[in-house]
Amino acid sequence: MTTKRWTHARVVTPGRWLRGAVLAALVALPPAAHAGGVELLRAFIAEVRAAKADFTQSVTDAAGKPVQSSSGTFAFARPGKFRWTYAKPFDQLIVGDGERVWVYDAELLQVTVKRLGDALGSSPAALLAGSNDLDRAYRFNALPKQDGLEWVEAVPTDPDSTFERMRLGFRGKDPEVMQLQDRLGQTTAMRFTKLQRNPKLDAKLFTFVTPPGVDVVGDR
Repeated sequence: MTTKRWTHARVVTPGRWLRGAVLAALVALPPAAHAGGVELLRAFIAEVRAAKADFTQSVTDAAGKPVQSSSGTFAFARPGKFRWTYAKPFDQLIVGDGERVWVYDAELLQVTVKRLGDALGSSPAALLAGSNDLDRAYRFNALPKQDGLEWVEAVPTDPDSTFERMRLGFRGKDPEVMQLQDRLGQTTAMRFTKLQRNPKLDAKLFTFVTPPGVDVVGDR
């Protein structure tokens, strides 16, 4: 990835979106001796209304060559409120306030705004912070256990989705890895650490105030 917006080239792309990052609130499944990825995801959605964590992110191209790495923090409060803060290698902030998504590029002194529904759709952010009716947006498949994680795959039902597929890996009850594959063959991998379930979050985290001198582009 070579840009600092929602795309890999200073335009909107899968890896950037999650920078610049799960599903329908379903009835919790009965306890099982061995819970797979789908069951863990459903239980996470049923039990967790808010969370925060640190993350590291790496992007590779279709040939598996590293393109970019970054790190930061994220927080979400479902439905539709989230904050992704990229600290390295450059500053970027993505805020969903429940109505709109604000993507602030500090270097360009510009913020791009989209309506929440248009911005989320079947995006990775929707898996973590979306509404409670995401079965319409995804088809979910259980995957074999790998690297000590239980995996679930989410395939967007929208044929125009930027993403071809997403995978979530659970360690215990919480997601530890998210992998996103776009239709250009690029893969974005995010690893979450220090995840806290249902913490008390300041409402100001999900409010974006445009700094002086910053251009606003999009739907205000």
